[in-house]
Amino acid sequence: MTVLLISDLHLHAGVPDIAAGFLGYLQRQAREADALYILGDFFEAWVGDDYQVQGEFEAPIIKALKQLSDDGTRLYFMHGNRDFLVGEGFAQASGATILPDPYLLELDGERMLLMHGDSLCTRDEEYMKFRAMTRDPEWQRQILALPVQERLELARNLRSQSGEANSNKAQDIMDVTPEEVVKTMQEHQVRILIHGHTHRPDVHELEVDGEAAQRFVLGDWRADQGWDIRIDDGQAPRLRSFSFE
Repeated sequence: MTVLLISDLHLHAGVPDIAAGFLGYLQRQAREADALYILGDFFEAWVGDDYQVQGEFEAPIIKALKQLSDDGTRLYFMHGNRDFLVGEGFAQASGATILPDPYLLELDGERMLLMHGDSLCTRDEEYMKFRAMTRDPEWQRQILALPVQERLELARNLRSQSGEANSNKAQDIMDVTPEEVVKTMQEHQVRILIHGHTHRPDVHELEVDGEAAQRFVLGDWRADQGWDIRIDDGQAPRLRSFSFE
C-alpha cells in the first residue's frame, strides 16, 4: 500500500501554475497511490459548494479528482482555515470522503494522527477565537444563506484582515504550541503526528510519555514546487519536495 498526504496548495485562479502542477501530480504520483489525503487549505478560499463546485477554475480540478477516485485511488479531504465551508457537494463531485480534524489513521499497525494544524497554534489567541466562530455550524449556515456576492466580499475582507493581523504577529505565535502538540499526541496515544498549516516543512523529533515521537509538517505549494508525505508498506513516512518540471 502507498499513501500520499498533501496540504496547503491554496489553489486559486491567480496562481495557475500551482493548479497545473497539481493536475500533473494527479496524473503521475497520485495515480500510483492507494490513497490520497488532502489535509486542508486545498483552496485559497471557498464560499460554498453551490457556487464553486461548477466554477470555471474549480470544476476541472474537481473533475480530475473524481477521475482519480473512479480509477481506484481513495480520496480524503480535511478542512483547513481557508476552505472550512467545503461540504458534501464537493465530496460527491470529487469522490472524496470528508474527514474530521483530527483524524486517527492506522497503517500496518502504526497509529498516526492527521490534522490541518491550525488548532495547535494556541498562542495565537485572536486566531483561535476566529477558528471557533468559523467552525460553528450555525455561523456556517448563516454565511451560506447569504447571496454569493456577499459571501465573496466577506471572503475578501477576511483574507485582507488576516494578512494585516499576521504581519503584526511574532512568528512563534503563528507556529504550533509545543505543549499542545505533546498534549494532543498523548490524548490520541500516537507517536506520529502529520499536519500542515504553518508552511514550515520539517520533521521534528520529540518525546511523548518518555518515548521517541515525530511531528511531520507538510509544506505549502509554490508556482514551481510541491510537497507531500509518502508512506509505503512497512516504511516510515517520508517528507518530500518536488519540482513541477
